[in-house]
Amino acid sequence: MSALTPLCLALQDAAADGVSFDDPKLPTLIAVALFGGLMFLYQFLAKRGTEISIRRIAGLDALDEAIGRSTEMGRPVLYVPGIDEIKEIQTIYSMMILRHVARKTAEYGTALIVPVKDSIVMAFAEEAVKQGCLDAGRPDAYVPDNVRYLSNEQFAYCAGVAGIMSREKPAANIMLGMFFAESLILAETGFSTGAIQVAGTAKQHQLPFFVAACDYTIMGEEYFAVTAYLTREPNLLATIRAADWTKIIMIAYLVAAVTYWPELKDLLS
Repeated sequence: MSALTPLCLALQDAAADGVSFDDPKLPTLIAVALFGGLMFLYQFLAKRGTEISIRRIAGLDALDEAIGRSTEMGRPVLYVPGIDEIKEIQTIYSMMILRHVARKTAEYGTALIVPVKDSIVMAFAEEAVKQGCLDAGRPDAYVPDNVRYLSNEQFAYCAGVAGIMSREKPAANIMLGMFFAESLILAETGFSTGAIQVAGTAKQHQLPFFVAACDYTIMGEEYFAVTAYLTREPNLLATIRAADWTKIIMIAYLVAAVTYWPELKDLLS
């Protein structure tokens, strides 16, 4: 059976019932079409070599500051990539940022410890660290034992990371990815050891804990913008720019609709 068969049957049923289009969903269709068109346009421009600028977020400076402090103190950097599986988009983005962090630590000769919760994520983390060291021209800086599988249980993993913070005293804790109830435990433990902490997640329920206990917090969509800024990947840059323009257009539409609603209502009627 073709993948389009259910759609074709639904359209046939709608036509038989005399329904040609679901009018209330027209704004959603327009918004999706607008976003898709802008995304493909910016992808085309980025691949043609057009410069797509993204504002440098303060969290990026915080990453460099944290790694620099660890180098000065001669202590390792701890990178926690969240606790979700690799299919989670935030974990994928965290692997991209990990490559940048690995490149910086390799350049400075600083140890990088990456504890992971999932065995599949561990394979990706190993590859990200290895590629980061190669990017820095220091393949010898890659230490396989520093990418550590702890446990696939949430709070067992949390206890393992807290133990690393307490025993090995990293000077910088970088926590980027998907976090849940363990976020405050990790942030408070890192704060108690005196480490500089940079955290980031798009999980809005955990942001207050990171804001309270960390030195710098990359919040919400900034997390995805950081990845696009670091990697300069055309698809990521296009998505960020398309999303920004879609928001601007939607806000302008809402302002115009509220301001000129009587005139629009008479025109539509």
